[in-house]
Amino acid sequence: MGAKITPRYWLLITILCTFPRYLYAADDWGDDAWGEEEKQGTAIHGFIETAVGDRVSDDTLVDDALSLAEVRARLEAETYQGALRLSGKVDLYADGVERGFDIYLREAVAEFSLTDNVDVRAGHQVLTWGTGDLLFLNDLFAKDWVSFFSGRDDEYLKAPSSSIKVSAYGETANIDFVWTPVFNSDNFISGERFSYFSPQTGTQVAAPSGKIVPDEPSETFSHGEFSARIYGRSHLLGRSSTEWALYGYRGFWKQPNGINSNNQAYFSPLTSLGASLRTNVASGIGHTELAWYNSVDDDGSNPLIPNSQIRFLMGYEQELVPKLTLGVQYYFEHILDYDALSAHDGGSIYRPDEHRELWTMRLSYRALQDNLTFNWFSFYSPTDQDYYHRPSVKYRFNDQVNLTLGGNVFGGKQKQTFFGQFEDASNLYARLRWSY
Repeated sequence: MGAKITPRYWLLITILCTFPRYLYAADDWGDDAWGEEEKQGTAIHGFIETAVGDRVSDDTLVDDALSLAEVRARLEAETYQGALRLSGKVDLYADGVERGFDIYLREAVAEFSLTDNVDVRAGHQVLTWGTGDLLFLNDLFAKDWVSFFSGRDDEYLKAPSSSIKVSAYGETANIDFVWTPVFNSDNFISGERFSYFSPQTGTQVAAPSGKIVPDEPSETFSHGEFSARIYGRSHLLGRSSTEWALYGYRGFWKQPNGINSNNQAYFSPLTSLGASLRTNVASGIGHTELAWYNSVDDDGSNPLIPNSQIRFLMGYEQELVPKLTLGVQYYFEHILDYDALSAHDGGSIYRPDEHRELWTMRLSYRALQDNLTFNWFSFYSPTDQDYYHRPSVKYRFNDQVNLTLGGNVFGGKQKQTFFGQFEDASNLYARLRWSY
């Protein structure tokens, strides 16, 4: 779910909130250098939300029939100290599934400018880039799949990381560089709230015996994550509105899909390079994205470590009639060194296919002066023959109160496929939120 407020994070928040003030106080940084009027004041807002989700079918491996049961209070604050912006988001929640109270730090950020064209954003923050709609190729920042499958707001799919982001802006291109000193994995399906398929046992498993407790990378500089993006807008494809980007990453696979010599799951090293384009096509918007994943520890001959991959995405979105929008995407995943994998996995019946295809569709409709929103998002893989549907309807009673009803429906012909393994996790949910 992201970071809880531990002493390490309190220390981080303190440093972020005090260091830039000393930086601004230095004689070399006069007010005129910032070229903007100082902003003052503090804004405080947030929400209180209650949510419940119930499984469509029983999962005999998981004790609780509920997939979601919580009351959550969010506090958001933003203040300016001269040209320094400080912001934070904290959730206090009672979780009926995990049966406890907790505090969840969503954001604790300091933002300031080093020069007229260099900005710094440092702290606990949500980061994202890329062109995909719920498909992530070059976006290798942490995700929260437990929240996504449970029925929490889509906001919680993007998990925060304690990172420093430096952005430089030029006339023809811009550069983002992100350093995450301590590796931050996805909040993956570990067998606690949802069961999953284990190729090692050939069966569906869950906690406590099937709980995944991975070997984490050590907290050293060499095990930090480095992400970079160069992006801009140009006349590519004969269109001045074409957005392009190049990406790079050095870190680890975000889920523990490797098995080490101690027979323990671990996060194997990963580097990646990629590119994307987004432009107007006909009366809609088209996008495409490519990524090369280099699995550093493997040349394909170790079946216990994920192979390198090529990933490709192409999508299109258009408003069909007023208030009705359709978006479709095609995703392709190709495993490299597949012959080496086939020769060394002992003829495993759970060997992944060399090629995986996935289609997505988003259909959204707004009515009653945009107070009522219908949304349907579907994943379907013709190669895996599995699917995942996400219907939802949201009604806004007024500016403060809204109700969301929805579902997460999984299925497939085989239990070992990505969506097929979660068939018993299918659920319906409701969320009622009051914002202030």
